[in-house]
Amino acid sequence: MNLNNFQIFINRSLREALELIEKNQSGTIFIVDRNNIVIGVATDGDIRRKLLDGAQLEDSLDSIYNKNFVSFSIGTSREKLIKKLDTEVSTIPLLDNKGRLKDIASRKHYPISKEEKIFSQSRAPVRISFGGGGSDLTHYFDKERGAVINSAISIYSHATLKKRVDKKIIIKSADLKQTLTAENLEDAINQEGLFGLILSVIKLINPSFGFELLIYSDFPLKSGLGGSATVAAAILGCFNQFRNDPWNRYEIAELAFQAERLDLGIAGGWQDQYASVFGGFNFLEFKKEQNIVHPLRVPKDILLQLEENLILCNTGSIHNSGDIHTNQKEEMKNNDISKLVKSNVDLCYKMRNQLLRGRLTDFGLSLNEAWQAKRKFSKKISSPALDSIYNKALSNGAIGGKLLGAGGGGFFLFYVEAEKRQSLVDHLISSSLAPTNFKFESEGLLGWKVRETNKK
Repeated sequence: MNLNNFQIFINRSLREALELIEKNQSGTIFIVDRNNIVIGVATDGDIRRKLLDGAQLEDSLDSIYNKNFVSFSIGTSREKLIKKLDTEVSTIPLLDNKGRLKDIASRKHYPISKEEKIFSQSRAPVRISFGGGGSDLTHYFDKERGAVINSAISIYSHATLKKRVDKKIIIKSADLKQTLTAENLEDAINQEGLFGLILSVIKLINPSFGFELLIYSDFPLKSGLGGSATVAAAILGCFNQFRNDPWNRYEIAELAFQAERLDLGIAGGWQDQYASVFGGFNFLEFKKEQNIVHPLRVPKDILLQLEENLILCNTGSIHNSGDIHTNQKEEMKNNDISKLVKSNVDLCYKMRNQLLRGRLTDFGLSLNEAWQAKRKFSKKISSPALDSIYNKALSNGAIGGKLLGAGGGGFFLFYVEAEKRQSLVDHLISSSLAPTNFKFESEGLLGWKVRETNKK
């Protein structure tokens, strides 16, 4: 659109105004002063009525224009403009902060919004696991059937990604309280240190553009909640928003596993990645040929009751899941330990049925049975201090529970009947093990795009 066809200096003639109106086909012309500030409006009807009253075509516009006219600032919302066009006027000048014409809105023309910069965001939930842990290790289900039952919960890792016009890379981790800056992707990947997992994911993605990436989590590091998997998933979720062929959920889970387990070389199982990406309550089967995610349709009333009966608390001690899983792998060469893992897989199928049928007390007791078996998988899974926490919880109302993740520290999960819940909560608080609130999360990894607004 040529704005020169919509504006005319006040000292120009009626003839020139009519000629411009003929060009712009709007029936309207805007009058500007010597500073190009819009000071009024004239329509073809206004001019023709003036001519009928005896005015001449060569007369100046200064005797005809209307100083009281409708105008809006550039950037006014579409809704507001449309309402005005629908009720009062057919053409509206859009002005800058000095009153100069920058665009036109009419019933036949609406200014196309300039394409704005966008950035992507994502969040991925952590999980709590109930049974089958250890059987999701590749070296186990390469020979035997593996199965776990877990659920995503409302505690997340978050990521924000902005593209840059150059190749520079800036990664900020609120969890690590560190920032990594590099001139390009190769320079970033070659850096060592605390950003190992993040850089492993970035290397797999292999982006062709520079970017700024911000990562933060709702939970402490090395807590047994599968946090590293959620960080990897959140990063992948952000970059996925800019792909022409987005990865599906299985692909994202596999990429997250590859980054942590293969590229970075941290020993561990498969369940964390699937739990975070898929979300909800899941029964996962692990076989040599294929991993299968079975979403569990647990009735809502059962889920609500289970939330009430579960207590999550942080022991305050961190763990190294890689070391524990490495040790566990060695221990599994012992036939007795391998049988214990298999018994927990069988128990996992039993727990699935208990959950679906609402036999929650039995489910809580099965948690205890599974934990007592898992403690024997490796000497690094528990400790006298952790055993003491667990046994005191049983003495104060819990009927079952377990350390989450590989063990060795992090979060305990306890099952307690409703009438004894407060007693257990009071005990935990007095022992500096205050419970962490959570809800089950039906959604897994979520990613979205956001318009980048100008800061004022």
